[in-house]
Amino acid sequence: MQVKKHALMKITGKRLKVKIDWLLALLLTTSCLYGKTKEIAVIETDKGIIKFEFYEQDAPNTVDNFKKLARKKFYNGLKFHRVVPNFVIQGGCPKGDGTGDPGYKIKAEFNKRPHLDGTVAMARAQDPDSAGSQFYICLGHQSFLDGKYTVFGQVISGLDVVHKIQIGDIMKKVYIIKQKIKIKN
Repeated sequence: MQVKKHALMKITGKRLKVKIDWLLALLLTTSCLYGKTKEIAVIETDKGIIKFEFYEQDAPNTVDNFKKLARKKFYNGLKFHRVVPNFVIQGGCPKGDGTGDPGYKIKAEFNKRPHLDGTVAMARAQDPDSAGSQFYICLGHQSFLDGKYTVFGQVISGLDVVHKIQIGDIMKKVYIIKQKIKIKN
């Protein structure tokens, strides 16, 4: 092996070896920065597009439930039936009045994620395990909700759209896409 290495250096020279090492490092860095993908939710409305990332490690069953409903087009055409300024916008009710669900309930997955501007969480009744399809997005920091509702996502694009939503605005289309992960240094 040592003989081949020295023979390669004599043939190619150090300069070319440095370029090859640099190219290899660049390829490895690029593949690490952009090699993985994650799924995000997209909500198309008349006011614009909202995108949010999922907190799969904190609320895996809730995330799976939302993705399943989105892939079945459950949310398409539903409206935001509740809008409380400086508090939340809420949607996902098939009846359009806050009393509907997908025909089942899911267990709560309370976690340590705070309710910040753009936080996405499951709406529910008094019973902690009564969430189904309804979700809300916070309009500002709502710390009094922390630990009492299942936080499962955060808006990453379209927060201005979230703040423009009014009662009756329609979720024209809700779907899941894959987005490349960019790691920040």
